[in-house]
Amino acid sequence: MILRRDLKMKLFNFVRKFRNDEDGAVTVDWVVLTAAIVGLGIAVIMAVGPGINTAATDIANQLSSANASGAGALQ
Repeated sequence: MILRRDLKMKLFNFVRKFRNDEDGAVTVDWVVLTAAIVGLGIAVIMAVGPGINTAATDIANQLSSANASGAGALQ
């Protein structure tokens, strides 16, 4: 009888501890937050990428033309 009662108390304590444990919910929250940040980063890169590519091409062209026109003056 005492052994059975002790077993019931252990089971009850286990169920109560399991119900109050929030580690799984916190893990899901962090996964969702991380996925949102990664998605936002990809969206920013997709939005800004073409502008950066155009700016880099313009800078390269300006440097090429300045180098070609000013090369004789430096010698």
